[in-house]
Amino acid sequence: MRNKEDISYIITLLFTLSALIFMVVHNFSSFYSNAVSNMDEMGESSLAKEREYLEGYLTKGLDVLQVTAITIEYMMQHGASSEEIEAFLTEESERYMADIDPNFTGIYGLFNGDYIDGIGWEPDGDYVPREREWYTAAKKAQGKPTIVSPYLDAQTDTVMVSVSQLLYDGDSVISLDIVLNQIQIITQDINMDGMGYGFIIDREGLVVAHSDESEKGKNYENDAEMKKLLDRVYEEGGKTFHTEINGEDCTVFVDTVMNDWYVTMIISNTKLYQNIRNILIHNIIICIVVFVLIASFCTAAFRKIGLHMRRVEESQRELEKMNEKIVATIAKTIDARDRYTNGHSQRVAKYALELARRMGKTEAEQKEICYAALLHDVGKIHIPDAIINKPSRLTEEEFCHIKLHPISGYYILRDLNEVSLIAQGTKWHHERFDGNGYPNGLAGKNIPEVARIIGVADAYDAMTSNRIYRKIMPQEKVRAEIEKGKGTQFDPEIADIMLCMIDEDTHYEMKQKAETTRKILIVDDEPLTLDLLEFILQDESEFIVYKASSGREALHILSQASVDLVLLDIQMPGMDGFEVCREIRKTSNIPVVFMTVDKNFDTIEKAAQMGIKDYLAKPIMSLTLLEVIRSILQDEVDYKIIK
Repeated sequence: MRNKEDISYIITLLFTLSALIFMVVHNFSSFYSNAVSNMDEMGESSLAKEREYLEGYLTKGLDVLQVTAITIEYMMQHGASSEEIEAFLTEESERYMADIDPNFTGIYGLFNGDYIDGIGWEPDGDYVPREREWYTAAKKAQGKPTIVSPYLDAQTDTVMVSVSQLLYDGDSVISLDIVLNQIQIITQDINMDGMGYGFIIDREGLVVAHSDESEKGKNYENDAEMKKLLDRVYEEGGKTFHTEINGEDCTVFVDTVMNDWYVTMIISNTKLYQNIRNILIHNIIICIVVFVLIASFCTAAFRKIGLHMRRVEESQRELEKMNEKIVATIAKTIDARDRYTNGHSQRVAKYALELARRMGKTEAEQKEICYAALLHDVGKIHIPDAIINKPSRLTEEEFCHIKLHPISGYYILRDLNEVSLIAQGTKWHHERFDGNGYPNGLAGKNIPEVARIIGVADAYDAMTSNRIYRKIMPQEKVRAEIEKGKGTQFDPEIADIMLCMIDEDTHYEMKQKAETTRKILIVDDEPLTLDLLEFILQDESEFIVYKASSGREALHILSQASVDLVLLDIQMPGMDGFEVCREIRKTSNIPVVFMTVDKNFDTIEKAAQMGIKDYLAKPIMSLTLLEVIRSILQDEVDYKIIK
């Protein structure tokens, strides 16, 4: 027997270690893949920032040109002479270099057939402006500002670019020269944590700027090795790719600038991923050590795992109980606002749960539907008490307020993503199958199933509960209404299930059990207090008040009548409140609330130990009294639906 256990232990140990090794290898493989992907994203993000800066710099030149073009066109339209235009261009060229950017080296162009240069440059006799690229590019752009292909200035050994724009007459062109020194400075910073280098090229292969300034101005179309790289850059169209450069695997990050240039960053894969590989190797060594430790302590782990699992299950049960209590508490809060429909949410949840069970829903689905039914009226929190508790039929305007509660409830519960059925049931439980419901007029199967279930359960409870304007309807009348509403108000399939439930309820148990009127016994030796409390409660139609001026009289009343709550003074002659309470507890668990001027904490603590529901300090405020009574009576309703 011992050998079999040893073999079983060894097999389990080997299986566990194999599973752990597989998991570690799989996780590290995924980590490596994700790390590589993240490095690519970092490179692309870094390059995107450079591209945005470059585009912003070039856009500034385009904006400057457009502003100048507007003024020139105005001058031309108003008959300005060439001398006046030249003076303006000279002034603007000086201002741009001094105030905007020293790299904006001058404005020039062809105006009314004359070439005019803002920096006073005089062209040679064979200079034909209309044959120059700055002119032809502007003509081709048809009035839109355009960036001319960069070129290497032979005299200054700098790379320059022109931005040009055709003017209103269709022949004149204005142009601005920009020295790309600033772009060269930007390009020298293209790298990722000091790794790699970058450059900018145009579509003809001219190196506009390079991390290595000596490369600036070269044309890579004339270099066989770089020509292969350019072909891939053009082919990928601004996407990251991997290739071999000078015998070394590299990652090439590419982005486009103004759809004309390519900003490129090249990093050796050896450098790019070296840190990742080092981290992986280091962690693999650590994992091997950990595996050895796991093998050493595996026996203890097997002994503890059962206890651990039981604790986890217990924690889950406690968490589920807490969730149920929270939902039940919210449901109590909802029902507490409507004094005429005590326990409505609890009954609707009970009927909805049974409907879901008969529809073949899983336990998890049943629970979710039950929660949705418990909270379906949460939006009534936003409705004024005067409307909720109006002791007569509502006006049309008041009913419009009532019709808002599905929407209010939806917005309260919509962020419960894990239980989306709750929000659905709240918002659409008043939709009708024929499309004449509210708030959205959904029809048929477009109404979420949970809302169709709650809709039937809600309507059934409305008919089988007391209302201020009518009593509980007879069962045969309820059945007839459900039958009548099939296909109009209700989903026919769900309505049929409810009809089966009604037919099985031969003793008409599915209805409101609690009375709408509650009996309150007030016990106090002071007649003024008795009269005051009776006066406070007399306007509340749901309360019937009994009065007793002594403990003996109170016990006599309790022996003759069924009472829902006792308001009991502590300091009374003969029998004090504590003695009366002990006598009551011998035969009944009626909720008791103490009333007294004694505010000593020891008295309060003694009352709590006896199970007293609450403690009211005299003089008693009317609102406080009503809130305590209604809250305690509400607690008597069992909101625990799922057993």
